[in-house]
Amino acid sequence: MNDDLQRIREERLRELEASILGSTGRVVEISDDTFQDATKKHPCLVIDVWAEWCGPCRMVAPVIADLAQDFAGRVTFGKCNVDLNPRIATSFSITAIPTLLFFANGMLVDRVVGALPREAMRSRVMRAFGMG
Repeated sequence: MNDDLQRIREERLRELEASILGSTGRVVEISDDTFQDATKKHPCLVIDVWAEWCGPCRMVAPVIADLAQDFAGRVTFGKCNVDLNPRIATSFSITAIPTLLFFANGMLVDRVVGALPREAMRSRVMRAFGMG
């Protein structure tokens, strides 16, 4: 009986933490219209600027999805299709993709151009947001 109660308590605590933190480990869509709100809402935000036709972007996508899971509740990951959202590309002078933009409390703190290996990306995320 006590074990069941403890398990239920732990489960409720995880659910509560997830709802408070608001990050479920999913990659969110970022557009020209939602960009400002996203940078305000998420204190630690990484935006993957990509395009359908970009081969290296397709290599980065599963890594971004994995990192979103690893950092769930701490860092939010978003994707922004450069072809559909030219204002973001122009605002940040993006001339090559994939480009990752790192925002801490609404301020751009780092940028990665090109496809990095998973561990290198993980290190950049940790460094950008002062983790570890």
